[in-house]
Amino acid sequence: MVKEYGKWPEFSQVSKEIDWKGAKLIAAGVDVGTTSAQAAILCDGKLFGYANIHAGVDFEKTAKDVIALAMEGSGMAAKDIGIISATGFAKKNVKFASKTFDEIHCHAKGARFMFGPEVRTVVDMGGQTVKAIRLFEWDRVRDFMLNDKCATGSGRNIEVLCAQLHQDITEIGSKSLETEKDPEPVSTTCWAFAGTETLGLFGRPEYRSEKLSEAEIYASHLFAIAWRVIGIIGRLSPLDVGEISVDGGLAFTGGLAKNPGITARIERELGVAAAKSDIDPMLAGAIGAALLSV
Repeated sequence: MVKEYGKWPEFSQVSKEIDWKGAKLIAAGVDVGTTSAQAAILCDGKLFGYANIHAGVDFEKTAKDVIALAMEGSGMAAKDIGIISATGFAKKNVKFASKTFDEIHCHAKGARFMFGPEVRTVVDMGGQTVKAIRLFEWDRVRDFMLNDKCATGSGRNIEVLCAQLHQDITEIGSKSLETEKDPEPVSTTCWAFAGTETLGLFGRPEYRSEKLSEAEIYASHLFAIAWRVIGIIGRLSPLDVGEISVDGGLAFTGGLAKNPGITARIERELGVAAAKSDIDPMLAGAIGAALLSV
């Protein structure tokens, strides 16, 4: 089997503490993106089962597969789920879903569930888009911003780079932090330009005054992505030049939220520490879809 360097490992889990047969309402949310899909099953508002798989070309089959994995071994069947809602890039392809919701509200709802009511700014960093979401104290979306023109700050950027370099996506972030000081970032205007420049740093020392180490090259690339994301956060409200503030607690969701080379640099530049959760950040959209369905 060919190793997929640019893909986060698939995973699933079912709670042994929750008796799903005694639940009054079982709701499922499925988040089908361009590169991966997640499912979350809630029993009376409690997280019972969840799963994450790589997305295939048949989005409806992908949705069915990830829901099946989220309840695997529990004795639960699809007919036992009271309502299924879909979100994500391919939500319209999930024909068996009773409802569909946009990613903005799903990630906002899922983040509050995962990180707590103190969270007021949610940054979802997915495969193709980055969304900065600001919430009211009373759990409603106040404002949001998305990346435009290019997917420089998206997860697909990292997936392609890791595949080209045969660098495990689970390790590139921590390796990039093995530097005393961040070098200048590569291109922040286009992910294709950023990738080309990063690859060039391995064999074209004339790009920089000094040859960079492997860790420094990763740092240069991930710093560029972090800086692009920071710019999206800064557009949430009018701000003075050079000043970007975060309203309330900050939380990261999506696949890039698992990359410390990006999240640590965003936290450093903004001067804040993001909220932590025991729940995988890739599940936020699916959890939010399940919560919004009831």
